[in-house]
Amino acid sequence: MKFFVDTADVSAIRELNELGMVDGVTTNPSLILKAGRDITEVTREICEMVDGPVSAEVVAEKADDMIREGKTLAKIADNITVKVPLTWDGLKACRALSDDGHMVNVTLCFSPAQAILAAKAGATFISPFIGRLDDIHLDGVDLIEDIRTIYDNYGYETQILAASIRSVNHIIEVGKIGTDVITAPPNVIKSMATHILTDKGLAQFTADWAKTGQKIG
Repeated sequence: MKFFVDTADVSAIRELNELGMVDGVTTNPSLILKAGRDITEVTREICEMVDGPVSAEVVAEKADDMIREGKTLAKIADNITVKVPLTWDGLKACRALSDDGHMVNVTLCFSPAQAILAAKAGATFISPFIGRLDDIHLDGVDLIEDIRTIYDNYGYETQILAASIRSVNHIIEVGKIGTDVITAPPNVIKSMATHILTDKGLAQFTADWAKTGQKIG
């Protein structure tokens, strides 16, 4: 399972990247706003740091404008993945950009039907949003399972990129299903290292070691 980091915070990406935890990065207009930086500048910096795909999202709503924006974003670096929304115009843009040799991430997917269309339109990645489905009392993990089954049935090469990850449990559940990629905020990825029994065990070892009066080195 590949780990993409869902952020435009360069320092957070660098910390995880130094540990080998970053296979790619996803950004969106909201994350660019949060970073408070020029989209071209920050995206180029991320692309120079990370070897894998870096998703940069178009903001236009019409296919021709999406294609134009996508080609502009793709010029930033060779590892740019153009991110387009799962609308009919977004699918048109996906087909055109994919045919032109660009990686495309089709985002805001909420149904298996949408995922089928994205695969047929040549998407490199499909981004089903788990957390947002949970927010409306649907099971987002079920969506990943449905897409995995359909894609495997027909040999679609589009990679499933589980997005809107809110918890470690989300990562574990989609991993069991066989998602190709997860994208999560840095704090969620880092929280995978945390377990109450690890903390308790470490506290016990520390206390017992102090009683020995010994030092290492």
